[in-house]
Amino acid sequence: MKVIAIDLGSNTCRVLKYDCKKNIKIAEYEKIVRTANSLTIDGTIDKEAQERVINALLEAKEKIGFESTKIRAVTTQALRVAKNSKEILENIKEKTGIEFEVIDGEKEAKLTLIAVKKRLESLNQNFGFKINKNFVLVDIGGGSTELGFYINGRIFSKSFPLGIVTVANSAKNLNQIDDIIDEKSKKIVQFINGLDFKIDNSLEFIATAGTPTTVAAMKLGQTYYSYDADKINGTILTVKDLDIQLNRLLKMNKKEKELYAGVGRDDLIIAGIYIYKKIFKILNKKSSIIIDDGLREGVAITLCTHSRGD
Repeated sequence: MKVIAIDLGSNTCRVLKYDCKKNIKIAEYEKIVRTANSLTIDGTIDKEAQERVINALLEAKEKIGFESTKIRAVTTQALRVAKNSKEILENIKEKTGIEFEVIDGEKEAKLTLIAVKKRLESLNQNFGFKINKNFVLVDIGGGSTELGFYINGRIFSKSFPLGIVTVANSAKNLNQIDDIIDEKSKKIVQFINGLDFKIDNSLEFIATAGTPTTVAAMKLGQTYYSYDADKINGTILTVKDLDIQLNRLLKMNKKEKELYAGVGRDDLIIAGIYIYKKIFKILNKKSSIIIDDGLREGVAITLCTHSRGD
């Protein structure tokens, strides 16, 4: 049994072909589409973003091959809030044949957490990677940030409208980025204060999505084009690491930024680092473990489970 999992985010379209029997990735595709690019202007997804999404899906179809496979396509914050979501999704289905399910933030966080937990177990089994049983996961997306807690087998998760695309598009300078994040992160603090358990040193801090993985790649000497997920998984980042790579990005010329962050991504990664640093502060953590797996992997894993009838 092979399945296709598609994650259309506020910034990136990520596609995965997965072998359920062997529990391995067969093929993958990723493209920056900046779905949420116009959301802060008029609350809609513009035609240019729509075309980027359609072209990316058609390209993924051609490169990976969707024939004779079960497909689940999910989309998140941008399509949750856009005024023209229904129109956009109908057009995407007409042009590509792919029908998207708009999932809420809690489901997004839980699916991502499933994938991250499986990767952590794999690291522990194959490489003796040590991690405590309980952890908190932060997933810094284009239009939202999700927090998920895995505590003694229980899952607590919530989504917050704090994303790298919306922050980057709303701020004119670094000071404004800080101000926007300070205001929007108040609800994160309220959520954490309302939990029925305490966040202490025994709780591991895990991070996923483009910002943490890009910073980890830069720390390891990788570029956007030499990115190796296998080496990223399990990388440790500290706030000092974030400051070092942020300063590097700010000093780079355009070509250097494209080399390390990808074309048109440097402003997003910079905004993401500020969000990431804020989460560090809120959780009072000194380091985090980076995992490349995310929502699309969680979608694939659960699709396999349902297909087998587990």
